[in-house]
Order: sequence, then C-alpha cells, then structure tokens
Amino acid sequence: MSDLVNDPDRLIEHLIRDVEPRLIEIRRDLHAHPEVGFDTVRTAGIVAVELTSLGLTPQTGIGRTGVVAEINGGRPGPCLILRADMDALPIHEETGLPYASTIPGRMHACGHDLHTSALLGAAKALVRIAPQLAGSVRLIFQPAEETQESGAAAMVADGAADGVDLAIAFHNRPEHPAGTVSLNRGASTASSDEFRVVIHGKSGHAARPHAAIDPIVAAAHIITQLQTVISREMDPALSAVLTVGHIAGGATQNIIPDSCMFEGTVRCRSPRSRDLAEASFRRICTGAALSLNVRAEVEYVRGAPPLMNDDAMIDRTAAVLALQFGAPVIVEAGSSFGAEDFSYFSERIPSVQIFIGSGQPGRDDRVHNSDYQPDEACIAQSAIALTRMAVEFLS
Repeated sequence: MSDLVNDPDRLIEHLIRDVEPRLIEIRRDLHAHPEVGFDTVRTAGIVAVELTSLGLTPQTGIGRTGVVAEINGGRPGPCLILRADMDALPIHEETGLPYASTIPGRMHACGHDLHTSALLGAAKALVRIAPQLAGSVRLIFQPAEETQESGAAAMVADGAADGVDLAIAFHNRPEHPAGTVSLNRGASTASSDEFRVVIHGKSGHAARPHAAIDPIVAAAHIITQLQTVISREMDPALSAVLTVGHIAGGATQNIIPDSCMFEGTVRCRSPRSRDLAEASFRRICTGAALSLNVRAEVEYVRGAPPLMNDDAMIDRTAAVLALQFGAPVIVEAGSSFGAEDFSYFSERIPSVQIFIGSGQPGRDDRVHNSDYQPDEACIAQSAIALTRMAVEFLS
C-alpha cells in the first residue's frame, strides 16, 4: 500500500473501479426493492451482509433500522463519519427500466440506492487501505431521511455521533452531469419546520354574517399578514421561505363555518432566521386573531435544522477532490431551501456535504420525479470522492 503515499488518487481509482460492477449490481437490486421511512429492513440486511464480508462487525438496529460499522486505521487519530441514506419515496415509478421498482407506489426517486451502494464501495476501498490511516472511519447507513420523523435524529439518539470529530455526507445532483463535484459554502440546505393553524370562529348563515364570526375571512387576513415575516421582518441576506400549502374551511356555500384550518412549511438557512421566523409567526397568528375576534390554535413543529458546512472542511475538500478528479470543484453560495436531516450530525460535529453530478446526457432529470434516471457513473465517482476525503482527513 505504499502507493497510498506515492499516488493516492490512482490507487483509490483502481480500488473503486475494481468493484464498480458489483456496486451497480447492488444499486439495481435496491432500486427494484425500495423501502420507505424506517422500514428499510431488507436494505439494512444487504448492507450488513456486505460489510460482514469485508471483515467488519456491523451494528444493526441503530436508530431502529440503521447500520453502523467502524473501520480502524493503523495509527491513532480522529474519528470521521461517512454517511449515506437508504430510504425510498412513496412514488409510483414510471421509468420502464428493467430493474424498475417491483413494489407499486414506492420508488428510489431521490437516488438513495446510489448513495447506499457508493458508501459500500468506499467501505471496500477503505478496508484495504485502513492500515495507512490515522484514526477511524464510522460508516453510517441511515433510514428515514425523507420523513418528518428523522432517521438521523434517531441514530444520533442511539449514539451514532458519539466520539466523532468530523462528518461527511453526499448527495447525487442531476442538475450537473456525472463527473462534476460541487459544494455549498455556509448552509447547504435549509431547516424544515411545519405549522398547522386552526382559526376558531362562530358558525352562522352566510346571509347573516353579523350574527356569526367568520373564520375564513380571518384566516385569509392572517395568511396575508404572515407573508410580511419574510418581506418585512427578515434580513434579506438571511432569506427564508414561508408557504401555506393547504387550507380548508366550511362544507357548503351558504354556511359560515365554526373553523378554518391552514398548514404549511417554513424554511430557513440559518439558526438566527429560524428563531425569528417562529417568533414572528406565533406573534402574528395570535395578535391578528385577537384583533379579528377569533381564536387561533397554533401548532409549530420544528424539523431538521439547517445543514451548516464547516468552512475549513469545505476548503480542504475542494482542493483534494479537484486533484482527484482533475477538474475544479464548484464552490458556490448555498441556494437550496430543501431539507436534509444530516443536519442533526452537522449541528454537533464539523461537517461537509458534497454533491456528485448524476445527470445523463440528453436528459433533464430532477429528484422526486417518477421518471428519475440518474447516471450510474456517479456511484463509483461518489465512492472515489468519499474514499479520497477519508484519506485526506485521516492522513
């Protein structure tokens, strides 16, 4: 393994390319048998078997259905997490691929099958070069990234982040062609909070509104006022999104109902803007309700926090992956308001999330789409990137 010192880029490329056909085989099997949320029992079983075949001792049932395994280096040093998510989505697949989902209403439409097989590829390479590393690699295979109840939070609660010094996650990005790598400086994704507000009034005849208290009119005023949280209270440099996605009230055209409900989401890209958004939201709902003579019942549930990348890790990652792939790494200011529950790790540990291009030539794919067809070349590229980063941070 002297090649690790002399030419790590070429050695890692060789180790991953040697197992690439097997990684694609695993990915296609996972794709044909998608599992959602915490129900990733079959997937976790495959992961555990593959890790055991490498001489590792995987722990199963972490965070209910997660898998954790440790690769120990030859010398003392920090502990580095490499994390992949395993769950699929409740979407009916329309790709027509030979290995398309065999389970109606479920599909790997976000590429977590790619992620799982890529991390297994990195594990295969890292086991070979572990004696040359200073420290250890903790492999995290996580369920339930796509659900409000977070698999990352469950794994952290079960100790998956204990004793760790650094953490790395990755995601395929179909907006960029396979072979490209990109990073976001600062927030990589936004927080994801949900709200449900019930406005209580007094029912009555639509022709006699003075004898009732109209919760629909009140809800409309409150929804309009809530938009000023973003436009008039939030620092534009911090930016946020507040969206009401569902409203329901009444049953027919000539009755003022007793109540009207609306619900939606708030996305923020910093802890400070998140706190401000929640405080302003609650103030407007209760204050406007009082002025309109209705009662507001507010449920505001915090989900995943924003995923904050560590600046020093960004710089090192960009430099080493540019060498590995022979092309500049795209480093940009974060712009996504999507959510990613790896943030439960990043709020505790210096972390970075990398994006690996997965777009096929001639296609314009996006994740969470029933016809999503990523380029499988991104599996090996992800495994190479993860392995190279582990060597960088544990050398």
